[in-house]
Amino acid sequence: MTDSSQPLLTTPFTDHHREAGARMAGFAGYDMPIQYAKGILQEHLHTRAKAGLFDVSHMGQAYLMGAHAAAALEKLVPGDIIGLQVGRQRYTVLLNEQGGILDDLMVLKLREDLLFLVVNAGRKEVDYAYLRSHLPRDVTLEVLGERALVALQGPLAESVLKVHVPEVADLGFMQGLRHEGLIITRSGYTGEDGFEISIPVDEGLSLVDQLAEHETVEWIGLGARDSLRLEAGLCLYGHELTDAISPIEAGLSWIIGKRRRAEGGFHGDARILDELNNGPARLRVGIKPEGRVIARENTVICDANGSEIGTITSGGFGPTVNGPIAMGYVTRSHASTGAHVQLNVRAALHAATIVPLPFVPHGYKK
Repeated sequence: MTDSSQPLLTTPFTDHHREAGARMAGFAGYDMPIQYAKGILQEHLHTRAKAGLFDVSHMGQAYLMGAHAAAALEKLVPGDIIGLQVGRQRYTVLLNEQGGILDDLMVLKLREDLLFLVVNAGRKEVDYAYLRSHLPRDVTLEVLGERALVALQGPLAESVLKVHVPEVADLGFMQGLRHEGLIITRSGYTGEDGFEISIPVDEGLSLVDQLAEHETVEWIGLGARDSLRLEAGLCLYGHELTDAISPIEAGLSWIIGKRRRAEGGFHGDARILDELNNGPARLRVGIKPEGRVIARENTVICDANGSEIGTITSGGFGPTVNGPIAMGYVTRSHASTGAHVQLNVRAALHAATIVPLPFVPHGYKK
Protein backbone atom coordinates (compact mmCIF):
# COMPACT_ATOMS: atom_id res chain seq x y z
CA MET A 1 0.00 0.00 0.00
CA THR A 2 2.80 2.42 0.89
CA ASP A 3 6.52 2.54 0.12
CA SER A 4 8.06 2.63 3.61
CA SER A 5 11.28 4.14 2.22
CA GLN A 6 9.48 7.36 1.36
CA PRO A 7 8.23 9.90 3.92
CA LEU A 8 4.46 9.88 4.26
CA LEU A 9 2.49 12.77 2.86
CA THR A 10 -0.05 14.55 5.04
CA THR A 11 -3.48 16.08 4.46
CA PRO A 12 -4.72 19.45 5.76
CA PHE A 13 -6.44 17.54 8.57
CA THR A 14 -3.59 15.35 9.81
CA ASP A 15 -3.20 17.39 13.00
CA HIS A 16 -6.96 17.15 13.58
CA HIS A 17 -6.75 13.37 13.45
CA ARG A 18 -3.85 13.17 15.86
CA GLU A 19 -5.56 15.54 18.30
CA ALA A 20 -8.67 13.37 18.10
CA GLY A 21 -6.62 10.31 19.11
CA ALA A 22 -6.55 8.58 15.74
CA ARG A 23 -4.36 5.56 15.11
CA MET A 24 -2.45 6.59 12.00
CA ALA A 25 -0.84 4.45 9.32
CA GLY A 26 0.48 4.76 5.80
CA PHE A 27 -2.06 4.40 3.01
CA ALA A 28 -1.37 5.22 -0.66
CA GLY A 29 1.65 7.25 0.45
CA TYR A 30 -0.27 9.31 3.00
CA ASP A 31 -0.37 9.31 6.80
CA MET A 32 -4.05 8.48 7.29
CA PRO A 33 -6.38 7.77 10.24
CA ILE A 34 -7.27 4.08 10.45
CA GLN A 35 -9.50 4.38 13.50
CA TYR A 36 -10.24 6.55 16.51
CA ALA A 37 -10.69 5.77 20.20
CA LYS A 38 -14.16 4.20 19.88
CA GLY A 39 -12.90 1.70 17.31
CA ILE A 40 -13.97 0.57 13.87
CA LEU A 41 -17.18 -1.16 14.99
CA GLN A 42 -18.62 1.93 16.70
CA GLU A 43 -17.46 4.24 13.90
CA HIS A 44 -19.20 2.01 11.38
CA LEU A 45 -22.47 1.93 13.34
CA HIS A 46 -22.34 5.67 14.00
CA THR A 47 -22.15 6.36 10.26
CA ARG A 48 -25.10 4.06 9.58
CA ALA A 49 -27.18 5.80 12.30
CA LYS A 50 -26.04 9.45 12.24
CA ALA A 51 -23.23 11.12 10.27
CA GLY A 52 -19.57 10.27 9.82
CA LEU A 53 -16.89 12.66 8.59
CA PHE A 54 -14.12 11.14 6.46
CA ASP A 55 -10.87 12.75 5.37
CA VAL A 56 -10.35 11.61 1.77
CA SER A 57 -7.94 14.35 0.77
CA HIS A 58 -5.51 11.71 -0.45
CA MET A 59 -7.79 11.10 -3.44
CA GLY A 60 -6.91 12.70 -6.76
CA GLN A 61 -8.88 15.69 -8.00
CA ALA A 62 -8.56 17.21 -11.47
CA TYR A 63 -10.30 19.28 -14.11
CA LEU A 64 -10.65 18.07 -17.69
CA MET A 65 -11.11 21.20 -19.79
CA GLY A 66 -12.00 21.94 -23.39
CA ALA A 67 -14.94 21.91 -25.77
CA HIS A 68 -14.20 18.27 -26.62
CA ALA A 69 -13.35 17.10 -23.09
CA ALA A 70 -16.35 14.78 -22.81
CA ALA A 71 -15.71 13.21 -26.22
CA ALA A 72 -12.04 12.70 -25.40
CA LEU A 73 -12.86 11.00 -22.11
CA GLU A 74 -15.41 8.75 -23.81
CA LYS A 75 -12.60 7.07 -25.75
CA LEU A 76 -11.17 5.86 -22.42
CA VAL A 77 -14.33 5.11 -20.40
CA PRO A 78 -17.54 3.23 -21.28
CA GLY A 79 -19.88 5.75 -19.65
CA ASP A 80 -22.03 8.35 -21.43
CA ILE A 81 -20.12 11.56 -20.67
CA ILE A 82 -21.30 13.58 -23.68
CA GLY A 83 -24.93 13.10 -22.66
CA LEU A 84 -24.29 13.90 -19.00
CA GLN A 85 -26.20 17.02 -17.98
CA VAL A 86 -24.44 19.94 -16.31
CA GLY A 87 -24.66 19.45 -12.54
CA ARG A 88 -24.81 15.66 -12.84
CA GLN A 89 -22.16 13.16 -11.77
CA ARG A 90 -21.38 9.73 -13.22
CA TYR A 91 -19.46 6.74 -11.88
CA THR A 92 -17.32 5.11 -14.56
CA VAL A 93 -14.07 3.23 -15.11
CA LEU A 94 -10.85 4.06 -16.95
CA LEU A 95 -10.08 1.24 -19.39
CA ASN A 96 -6.94 -0.13 -20.97
CA GLU A 97 -6.94 -1.34 -24.57
CA GLN A 98 -7.75 -4.89 -23.45
CA GLY A 99 -10.90 -3.80 -21.61
CA GLY A 100 -9.32 -4.14 -18.15
CA ILE A 101 -9.96 -1.51 -15.49
CA LEU A 102 -7.13 0.93 -14.76
CA ASP A 103 -9.21 2.75 -12.12
CA ASP A 104 -12.73 3.70 -11.20
CA LEU A 105 -13.61 7.36 -10.94
CA MET A 106 -16.31 9.98 -10.51
CA VAL A 107 -17.03 12.52 -13.26
CA LEU A 108 -19.03 15.69 -12.53
CA LYS A 109 -19.99 17.95 -15.43
CA LEU A 110 -19.56 21.50 -14.16
CA ARG A 111 -19.93 23.02 -17.65
CA GLU A 112 -20.14 21.55 -21.12
CA ASP A 113 -16.41 22.26 -21.41
CA LEU A 114 -15.39 21.46 -17.82
CA LEU A 115 -15.39 18.08 -16.07
CA PHE A 116 -14.39 17.53 -12.44
CA LEU A 117 -12.73 14.15 -11.84
CA VAL A 118 -12.10 12.30 -8.57
CA VAL A 119 -9.79 9.29 -8.84
CA ASN A 120 -8.30 6.81 -6.37
CA ALA A 121 -5.34 7.84 -4.26
CA GLY A 122 -3.14 4.90 -5.15
CA ARG A 123 -3.82 5.26 -8.88
CA LYS A 124 -3.88 9.00 -9.44
CA GLU A 125 -0.40 9.40 -10.93
CA VAL A 126 -1.02 6.41 -13.22
CA ASP A 127 -4.38 7.89 -14.22
CA TYR A 128 -2.99 11.36 -14.91
CA ALA A 129 -0.19 10.00 -17.08
CA TYR A 130 -2.61 7.75 -18.98
CA LEU A 131 -5.08 10.57 -19.57
CA ARG A 132 -2.39 12.98 -20.75
CA SER A 133 -0.98 10.42 -23.19
CA HIS A 134 -4.40 9.93 -24.81
CA LEU A 135 -5.91 13.43 -24.77
CA PRO A 136 -6.07 15.55 -27.93
CA ARG A 137 -4.23 18.88 -27.94
CA ASP A 138 -7.39 20.90 -27.38
CA VAL A 139 -8.25 19.11 -24.10
CA THR A 140 -6.30 19.93 -20.94
CA LEU A 141 -5.94 18.01 -17.69
CA GLU A 142 -5.38 20.27 -14.67
CA VAL A 143 -4.47 18.45 -11.46
CA LEU A 144 -5.97 20.19 -8.43
CA GLY A 145 -3.23 19.69 -5.86
CA GLU A 146 -4.40 22.51 -3.60
CA ARG A 147 -7.81 21.13 -2.72
CA ALA A 148 -8.84 19.01 0.25
CA LEU A 149 -11.66 16.46 0.09
CA VAL A 150 -13.96 15.27 2.87
CA ALA A 151 -17.01 13.02 2.87
CA LEU A 152 -19.97 13.54 5.19
CA GLN A 153 -21.93 10.29 5.19
CA GLY A 154 -25.01 9.00 6.97
CA PRO A 155 -28.76 9.59 7.30
CA LEU A 156 -28.22 12.90 9.14
CA ALA A 157 -25.65 14.26 6.68
CA GLU A 158 -28.12 16.54 4.89
CA SER A 159 -29.47 18.08 8.10
CA VAL A 160 -25.93 18.90 9.20
CA LEU A 161 -24.58 20.29 5.92
CA LYS A 162 -27.63 22.32 4.87
CA VAL A 163 -27.13 24.62 7.85
CA HIS A 164 -23.97 25.85 6.11
CA VAL A 165 -24.97 25.29 2.46
CA PRO A 166 -28.78 25.30 2.20
CA GLU A 167 -28.72 24.40 -1.52
CA VAL A 168 -27.52 20.87 -0.83
CA ALA A 169 -31.04 19.92 0.28
CA ASP A 170 -32.11 20.21 -3.37
CA LEU A 171 -29.46 17.83 -4.66
CA GLY A 172 -30.46 14.31 -5.62
CA PHE A 173 -28.09 11.35 -5.64
CA MET A 174 -25.18 11.91 -8.08
CA GLN A 175 -25.86 15.62 -8.51
CA GLY A 176 -23.43 18.39 -7.68
CA LEU A 177 -22.98 22.14 -7.31
CA ARG A 178 -20.40 24.84 -6.73
CA HIS A 179 -20.72 27.12 -3.71
CA GLU A 180 -18.16 29.81 -2.83
CA GLY A 181 -15.18 27.78 -3.97
CA LEU A 182 -16.59 24.45 -2.78
CA ILE A 183 -17.53 21.62 -5.13
CA ILE A 184 -20.18 19.45 -3.47
CA THR A 185 -21.66 16.23 -4.80
CA ARG A 186 -24.34 14.04 -3.28
CA SER A 187 -22.35 10.82 -3.40
CA GLY A 188 -20.05 8.66 -1.31
CA TYR A 189 -18.54 5.27 -0.62
CA THR A 190 -20.60 3.96 2.29
CA GLY A 191 -23.98 3.07 0.79
CA GLU A 192 -25.54 5.84 2.90
CA ASP A 193 -26.88 9.21 1.86
CA GLY A 194 -24.20 11.86 2.05
CA PHE A 195 -21.88 14.29 0.34
CA GLU A 196 -18.32 14.68 -0.86
CA ILE A 197 -16.98 18.20 -0.43
CA SER A 198 -13.96 19.51 -2.35
CA ILE A 199 -12.39 22.50 -0.60
CA PRO A 200 -9.59 24.92 -1.55
CA VAL A 201 -6.91 24.44 1.11
CA ASP A 202 -6.36 28.19 1.45
CA GLU A 203 -9.98 28.86 2.33
CA GLY A 204 -13.05 27.15 3.66
CA LEU A 205 -11.36 24.59 5.92
CA SER A 206 -13.22 26.13 8.85
CA LEU A 207 -16.34 24.48 7.43
CA VAL A 208 -14.84 21.09 8.24
CA ASP A 209 -14.18 22.19 11.84
CA GLN A 210 -17.80 23.26 12.13
CA LEU A 211 -19.05 19.98 10.73
CA ALA A 212 -16.82 17.98 13.09
CA GLU A 213 -18.11 19.93 16.09
CA HIS A 214 -21.73 19.03 15.38
CA GLU A 215 -23.21 16.75 18.04
CA THR A 216 -24.28 14.11 15.52
CA VAL A 217 -20.95 14.02 13.60
CA GLU A 218 -17.80 12.04 14.39
CA TRP A 219 -14.53 11.62 12.51
CA ILE A 220 -14.37 8.16 10.91
CA GLY A 221 -11.22 6.30 9.85
CA LEU A 222 -10.32 4.17 6.87
CA GLY A 223 -11.08 0.95 8.76
CA ALA A 224 -14.80 1.71 9.00
CA ARG A 225 -14.76 3.20 5.49
CA ASP A 226 -13.74 -0.23 4.23
CA SER A 227 -16.33 -2.19 6.24
CA LEU A 228 -19.05 0.25 5.16
CA ARG A 229 -18.20 -0.07 1.45
CA LEU A 230 -18.00 -3.87 1.77
CA GLU A 231 -21.50 -4.04 3.26
CA ALA A 232 -22.65 -1.72 0.46
CA GLY A 233 -21.17 -4.09 -2.14
CA LEU A 234 -18.90 -1.38 -3.58
CA CYS A 235 -15.69 -2.21 -5.42
CA LEU A 236 -12.17 -1.34 -4.25
CA TYR A 237 -9.38 -0.97 -6.77
CA GLY A 238 -6.71 -3.63 -6.36
CA HIS A 239 -9.33 -6.00 -4.95
CA GLU A 240 -12.54 -6.21 -7.00
CA LEU A 241 -11.06 -4.10 -9.81
CA THR A 242 -7.73 -4.63 -11.60
CA ASP A 243 -6.28 -4.06 -15.05
CA ALA A 244 -7.22 -7.65 -15.97
CA ILE A 245 -10.87 -7.45 -14.85
CA SER A 246 -13.53 -6.03 -17.16
CA PRO A 247 -16.52 -3.98 -15.98
CA ILE A 248 -18.82 -6.84 -17.05
CA GLU A 249 -16.98 -9.35 -14.88
CA ALA A 250 -17.13 -6.83 -12.04
CA GLY A 251 -20.90 -6.61 -12.27
CA LEU A 252 -20.75 -3.02 -13.54
CA SER A 253 -22.56 -3.47 -16.84
CA TRP A 254 -25.06 -0.83 -15.63
CA ILE A 255 -22.42 1.89 -16.13
CA ILE A 256 -22.50 1.34 -19.91
CA GLY A 257 -25.34 3.37 -21.40
CA LYS A 258 -27.49 2.45 -24.39
CA ARG A 259 -25.62 4.70 -26.83
CA ARG A 260 -22.21 3.40 -25.76
CA ARG A 261 -23.39 -0.20 -26.18
CA ALA A 262 -24.62 0.57 -29.67
CA GLU A 263 -21.64 2.66 -30.80
CA GLY A 264 -18.67 1.31 -28.89
CA GLY A 265 -15.68 3.52 -29.54
CA PHE A 266 -13.94 3.07 -26.19
CA HIS A 267 -10.85 1.11 -25.20
CA GLY A 268 -11.52 -2.61 -24.97
CA ASP A 269 -14.94 -2.29 -26.58
CA ALA A 270 -14.62 -5.58 -28.51
CA ARG A 271 -14.12 -7.61 -25.34
CA ILE A 272 -16.63 -5.68 -23.28
CA LEU A 273 -19.43 -5.75 -25.88
CA ASP A 274 -18.82 -9.47 -26.44
CA GLU A 275 -19.12 -10.11 -22.69
CA LEU A 276 -22.31 -8.04 -22.60
CA ASN A 277 -23.82 -10.19 -25.34
CA ASN A 278 -22.43 -13.61 -24.43
CA GLY A 279 -21.52 -13.35 -20.76
CA PRO A 280 -18.08 -13.29 -19.10
CA ALA A 281 -16.20 -16.33 -17.86
CA ARG A 282 -16.37 -15.14 -14.25
CA LEU A 283 -18.51 -12.80 -12.18
CA ARG A 284 -18.20 -10.77 -8.99
CA VAL A 285 -20.58 -12.08 -6.32
CA GLY A 286 -21.55 -11.55 -2.72
CA ILE A 287 -20.67 -14.39 -0.37
CA LYS A 288 -22.10 -15.11 3.08
CA PRO A 289 -20.02 -17.60 5.10
CA GLU A 290 -21.91 -19.80 7.54
CA GLY A 291 -21.05 -19.38 11.20
CA ARG A 292 -18.42 -16.85 12.22
CA VAL A 293 -15.48 -17.70 9.95
CA ILE A 294 -13.87 -14.68 8.28
CA ALA A 295 -12.69 -15.25 4.71
CA ARG A 296 -10.05 -12.67 3.79
CA GLU A 297 -8.63 -11.60 0.44
CA ASN A 298 -7.13 -14.45 -1.65
CA THR A 299 -9.17 -17.15 0.12
CA VAL A 300 -9.87 -19.89 -2.41
CA ILE A 301 -13.53 -20.55 -3.24
CA CYS A 302 -14.46 -24.18 -3.99
CA ASP A 303 -17.56 -25.94 -5.24
CA ALA A 304 -19.37 -28.70 -3.34
CA ASN A 305 -16.76 -31.22 -4.48
CA GLY A 306 -13.82 -29.14 -3.27
CA SER A 307 -12.71 -28.01 -6.75
CA GLU A 308 -11.46 -24.43 -7.03
CA ILE A 309 -13.93 -22.08 -8.74
CA GLY A 310 -12.78 -18.63 -7.65
CA THR A 311 -11.17 -16.31 -5.14
CA ILE A 312 -12.25 -13.91 -2.41
CA THR A 313 -11.27 -10.31 -3.17
CA SER A 314 -12.55 -8.62 0.02
CA GLY A 315 -13.82 -10.11 3.24
CA GLY A 316 -14.40 -9.21 6.84
CA PHE A 317 -16.96 -8.70 9.59
CA GLY A 318 -20.05 -6.69 8.71
CA PRO A 319 -21.13 -4.75 11.81
CA THR A 320 -24.60 -3.94 10.46
CA VAL A 321 -25.08 -7.51 9.24
CA ASN A 322 -23.53 -8.77 12.50
CA GLY A 323 -21.59 -11.48 10.77
CA PRO A 324 -18.92 -12.30 8.20
CA ILE A 325 -19.36 -11.16 4.60
CA ALA A 326 -17.21 -11.26 1.49
CA MET A 327 -17.02 -10.50 -2.21
CA GLY A 328 -15.13 -12.45 -4.82
CA TYR A 329 -15.05 -13.86 -8.33
CA VAL A 330 -16.41 -17.27 -9.31
CA THR A 331 -16.94 -19.00 -12.63
CA ARG A 332 -20.23 -17.96 -14.21
CA SER A 333 -21.78 -21.39 -13.78
CA HIS A 334 -21.41 -21.04 -9.99
CA ALA A 335 -22.54 -17.40 -9.70
CA SER A 336 -26.27 -17.93 -9.18
CA THR A 337 -27.85 -16.52 -6.02
CA GLY A 338 -28.34 -19.30 -3.49
CA ALA A 339 -25.53 -21.48 -4.83
CA HIS A 340 -23.63 -23.31 -2.09
CA VAL A 341 -19.84 -23.00 -2.10
CA GLN A 342 -16.96 -23.73 0.25
CA LEU A 343 -14.20 -21.41 1.46
CA ASN A 344 -10.71 -22.73 2.11
CA VAL A 345 -9.75 -20.91 5.31
CA ARG A 346 -6.58 -22.11 7.05
CA ALA A 347 -6.63 -25.43 5.15
CA ALA A 348 -10.22 -26.23 6.19
CA LEU A 349 -13.34 -25.97 4.02
CA HIS A 350 -16.19 -23.84 5.41
CA ALA A 351 -19.69 -23.63 3.95
CA ALA A 352 -20.90 -20.41 2.36
CA THR A 353 -23.66 -19.18 0.05
CA ILE A 354 -23.72 -16.87 -2.97
CA VAL A 355 -25.97 -13.93 -2.02
CA PRO A 356 -27.17 -10.73 -3.74
CA LEU A 357 -25.29 -7.46 -3.35
CA PRO A 358 -25.44 -5.19 -1.45
CA PHE A 359 -25.45 -6.84 1.98
CA VAL A 360 -27.12 -3.71 3.43
CA PRO A 361 -29.69 -1.74 1.37
CA HIS A 362 -28.41 1.58 0.04
CA GLY A 363 -29.79 4.73 1.65
CA TYR A 364 -29.21 7.10 -1.28
CA LYS A 365 -31.58 10.05 -1.80
CA LYS A 366 -33.17 9.67 -5.23
